[in-house]
Amino acid sequence: VQLMESGGGSVQAGGSLKLSCAASEYISNRVCMGWFRQVPGKEREGVAFLGSDGATNYLYSVKGRFTISQDSANNTLYLQMNSLQPEDTAIYTCAADPWPVACTVASGIPRFGYWGQGTQVTVSS
Repeated sequence: VQLMESGGGSVQAGGSLKLSCAASEYISNRVCMGWFRQVPGKEREGVAFLGSDGATNYLYSVKGRFTISQDSANNTLYLQMNSLQPEDTAIYTCAADPWPVACTVASGIPRFGYWGQGTQVTVSS
């Protein structure tokens, strides 16, 4: 399975971006899909998660601003990011856990066996 992100870029604070993550094939009927971000020198953190039951879970700092969704017919995951702030600047990467125990911000990164290459999001003040 290959995951490929698109939609990153540079925006001013308060702006919006929508990231896409296209999967090369169907993964599983229990898959947990997630968006992570990482700033150089800091640990990768989970931002938003979408379970096979449609349940979503968000990092507290993005709740109410970011929305994770999917187009199952096209194996595509999205992350709509509104009211972006400079602290949202990072490389955003999508990932899939085919057989999750849970699908939340607390889900362990090692469980995600499939990763995209990442896309840069830069928010200027």
